[in-house]
Amino acid sequence: MTSTLAVIIVNYKSADLIMDALGSLFRETSASRSMEIWVVDNASGDDSKERITGAFPSVRWIDMGYNAGFARANNAAIRAAGEKDVLLLNPDTIILDKAVERAYDQLTASEYVACGVQLINPDGTPQISGNYFMKGGLNHLLPLPYLGGLLRWVGYRLGTKVPNVLQSQSIQEVDWISGAFLMVKRIAIEKAGLMDEDFFLYGEEVEWCSRLHKVGKMCLFGDERIVHLQGEAVMVEHGSSAKGYQGLFTRKDFQLMVSNHLRIRKQFGIGWFLFLLFNYSVGVPVYFVGSFLHRLFTLRNPFGEWGQASQFAVNVVGIWKLLPLIIRNKPHFYKVM
Repeated sequence: MTSTLAVIIVNYKSADLIMDALGSLFRETSASRSMEIWVVDNASGDDSKERITGAFPSVRWIDMGYNAGFARANNAAIRAAGEKDVLLLNPDTIILDKAVERAYDQLTASEYVACGVQLINPDGTPQISGNYFMKGGLNHLLPLPYLGGLLRWVGYRLGTKVPNVLQSQSIQEVDWISGAFLMVKRIAIEKAGLMDEDFFLYGEEVEWCSRLHKVGKMCLFGDERIVHLQGEAVMVEHGSSAKGYQGLFTRKDFQLMVSNHLRIRKQFGIGWFLFLLFNYSVGVPVYFVGSFLHRLFTLRNPFGEWGQASQFAVNVVGIWKLLPLIIRNKPHFYKVM
């Protein structure tokens, strides 16, 4: 049977995770179904290829030759896959109950141009799987110390729509889908273009979905589930213990901040980018003063969070240094970790 779906996994020193992901994919795919599997290696410099292709000989391998990040690596396989529809699948995922083939059957029979599924944690609890756009990316202000809490309080008081989907319905329309499981029809890629290769990591699938959404509707198939370990590969490589995508203080967080600001510039324009950067800049002294007063009044060392606040300040200064490049919006590889 001719394969019409290409499953793409990007590898960077993640052989153990990918072996588990592929094992679950083959277990949960009917023998009669044909899927093309691509693993794109970002110069791991280890024995990933030997281990993965040895265990799964049908896997097609692409060596990028350097750490190309998420968008460029996926694009290489999307191009190589020819006319096939594609599924971008994270290494840190486990397929459950034939979720890939069931989601693909639903997608091809529908008007939707792209779909995701319900992501769950290893304990079975739901994980954010899709989201709605907020004008100007205002949701990126929520992680800011003190200011973010104030904004969240105001949003609740005004009845603002929650921007993410934690527990999806059987079919839930969304504006963008988590890159952990993002299935896209080839016809939509031909119209919207490939992923933006300015991005190294984070934000690239959001910007891509903003263009795919102009082509057609996107959804989550909530009855299909996969386990997502949520950033496990990045955590291992960069020594981070924090899951999720809202940090402010580490080198990994700096990459996240840069990518988020870059995405806002590309999707919403210069004005919203500058507004976001202004608020992050104001957030630095607010964090210094707020943490000092809060800890003082709670009888703790008032300087206890100043080290973390200093790291936040360094990251914000780093974005200011990139400001001319981001404003010009010329091709540039924003790899900062």
